Amino acid sequence: MNGPGAPRPRSGASPAVDGVSRLAELPGVPEQVEVAREACTALRWHQALRKRIPEAAAESRVRGARASGELEGASVPVDVVRDIARGASTWSPQPDPVEVTMRGVLAATAETEHVAGILLTAPLQALARLHTAAAAGLVDDSALGRPRHPGEPCLELADLGPAPDGPEVAARLRAVADVLLATPRLPVVVAAAVVHAELATVRPFVRGNAVVARALDRALVRVGGLDPTGVAVTEHGHGAQGGAAYLGALAAYGRGDVAGVGLWISHCCTAVRAAAAEGTRVADAVLAGRLS
Repeated sequence: MNGPGAPRPRSGASPAVDGVSRLAELPGVPEQVEVAREACTALRWHQALRKRIPEAAAESRVRGARASGELEGASVPVDVVRDIARGASTWSPQPDPVEVTMRGVLAATAETEHVAGILLTAPLQALARLHTAAAAGLVDDSALGRPRHPGEPCLELADLGPAPDGPEVAARLRAVADVLLATPRLPVVVAAAVVHAELATVRPFVRGNAVVARALDRALVRVGGLDPTGVAVTEHGHGAQGGAAYLGALAAYGRGDVAGVGLWISHCCTAVRAAAAEGTRVADAVLAGRLS
């Protein structure tokens, strides 16, 4: 990990895990983390979530997939996404590029439910499954679920600069795995921010990296206990200020300096609050029986 994400390790901690702990202590971060946590706690006690968590979580995934697709440049009406997610409709036999992108986004978002049980114990396996869902039909089958080979390019997220190559990719993926394994001992907001940004910056896969990063973020916020209901719409949170702000915050993280990394963490804390607010709207709609 870059800059302040890779300081000297504390006793018993990997450098990556120690880096997340230090980032959580940056000026202003503990207060922002606490506000984000309180927003998720308030959502957890919504009346609709007493008995209707599965319904609300399913709608959250629908809205999350739509928001993630928009960050990929693929805008699809939420009613269409919902109908496909519940099996009431299907994609076109010959889908256009927007539908192809959304198919992967929706599959990756759905897969977050299935990797929940292994994310904190077998994180690289969970990442492989998320990528297989996100990139099926977009890359050769041989590239699904595996990191790029040395010299194998990734042309995504060019605004973040050239993607790392070779040993650096493997090393930083191991660092992501270390953070995921240590999440129960870390502030979840900061852990999710770091692994999200690392995947987007390193771009370990040929294609589908940002989709996987956002899916991983959603899964980690849930299994890490920040939003155990899975109703917060994390993807909406990241896109709430627009795609340019999201990419700008990621680019700041990629600089590796304290100010840049701090800006990204601040973005993520704000995103969690927006995610919880959208989750509240989901819960209100479920309670009223009107999702559209």
